Amino acid sequence: MKQRYLEVTYRKGKPLAAYLYLPREVGATSARTEDGGPGLRVDYDANGKPIGLEITAPSAVTIADVNAVLARIGVPELAAEDWAPLRAA
Repeated sequence: MKQRYLEVTYRKGKPLAAYLYLPREVGATSARTEDGGPGLRVDYDANGKPIGLEITAPSAVTIADVNAVLARIGVPELAAEDWAPLRAA
């Protein structure tokens, strides 16, 4: 996968969880998960490369929270339009 994208899961019309897929090699899967702060978890592949960001509390997490984690793991920040699916919820 070459580009990142945000997937949001809803229950009864409200966001239940979200996942920010990061660029990764085809077939890469999570080998390790690290706490990213309240409502956030970072998934890494077997080589230690970040492959995704779990957003377990989408109503409590802000784009600033996500961007702080992305900066810490060396991934470019999200733009406002990348966050739009959660803002719409």
